[in-house]
Amino acid sequence: MSAPAAPAAPEATAATLLRRPQIWVVPTILTALLALLLSLLYMGGIVNPNGHLRDLPIALVDDDTGRQDLGGRITAAIASDTAGGKADWRVMTRAQAEDQLDSGKVYGALVVPAGFSEAVTALTTSGATRRPTMLVLTNPGKGSLGSSLASQISTKAAHSASQSVGRQLTQAAGAQASPTTKVLLADPVDVVTQVGHPLGAHSGLGLSAFYYTLLLVLAGFMGGNVISNGVDTALGYADNEIGPWHTRRRTVPINRTQTLLLKMVMTAGITLVSSALVMLACITILGMDASHLPLLWIYSYCAALAVGLGVQAINAAFGGIGQLVSMFVFIVLGLPSSGATVPLDAVPAFYRFLSYFEPMRQLSDGVRAILYFDARGDAGLARSWIMIGIGIVLALLFGFAMTTYYDRKGLKRLTPQPV
Repeated sequence: MSAPAAPAAPEATAATLLRRPQIWVVPTILTALLALLLSLLYMGGIVNPNGHLRDLPIALVDDDTGRQDLGGRITAAIASDTAGGKADWRVMTRAQAEDQLDSGKVYGALVVPAGFSEAVTALTTSGATRRPTMLVLTNPGKGSLGSSLASQISTKAAHSASQSVGRQLTQAAGAQASPTTKVLLADPVDVVTQVGHPLGAHSGLGLSAFYYTLLLVLAGFMGGNVISNGVDTALGYADNEIGPWHTRRRTVPINRTQTLLLKMVMTAGITLVSSALVMLACITILGMDASHLPLLWIYSYCAALAVGLGVQAINAAFGGIGQLVSMFVFIVLGLPSSGATVPLDAVPAFYRFLSYFEPMRQLSDGVRAILYFDARGDAGLARSWIMIGIGIVLALLFGFAMTTYYDRKGLKRLTPQPV
């Protein structure tokens, strides 16, 4: 005679569990810390760009050939004015300035044009035919905010120079000058703003490079996590739940190193598709301005692959919290230190430090060079290729070093028991 079956334990209810403090502790602490860290990291990089602005590279050009050499004196005074330290004035020729604009090495330029001295001198005579001008050249390829900051600094410096010249002219004109002439001489220079390195109309005012980079990072990050979870489910190391349906596959005996190898090979293959679709959506469907398309596709694939392999390595090393760790590495710390929206010269020192190795900054420089600066190596593309190579090597070394260590220690993955 068989023994009677033991009575089934009553099912727990949400009301009962909510009264247990221990069920609240970990989610509350982690959620609170994430909210605090995200707020500090994101807002800390953008909340006060003018306050943190230091040494923004701006070209300073003297094309004036007049005998009085007013252009030379003005540029020398501007370059020597270090008050505030907001600009790094780089004195150069017009040709050098245009090259620096075309390679993204400067955020703008201030130009004293040819004939400036003669135009200023003519103001005190009856032969004045035009008002002297100074040119402010912008570089929207460096981002709308960076170009705007450079324009503001250059315009302010030009107006200051105009007032200085005006005081000299007013003194030279003497009391016999008419009131209208005195008003003109007080601020004689007309400051003209022009685009020094124009972009296409479908470039997002210099922001398309940032958003394209973000898409590549997200493709690598999300793709890596989807592949990792999908492989674990297929091998029977994780449950598969879709709505009310729950399945658990038979566990496949495989060590950590072979599992990581499988995930990385799949990442390399699937990233071919995701990077191509990013280009298809942005360029073919939405019409984003882009040139050097074969190079852009190869670069996009390698950039997303580097992120995807990094995600697999981190997940293999850290297990369940790997997704959170990789989110901080590739996104949370990457966005404010990328220099793509706020110039690195206008963020706190902590973010400038992160920019030396954070992946998003490295990838952003390469995308910007391809989209805006004719794929020039000195515009950041060469450094980006080097950093992508380093990133892939580090992901492989770190990931396989950790899984090999775990396997040699006999730290096998938990095997789900059959239902």
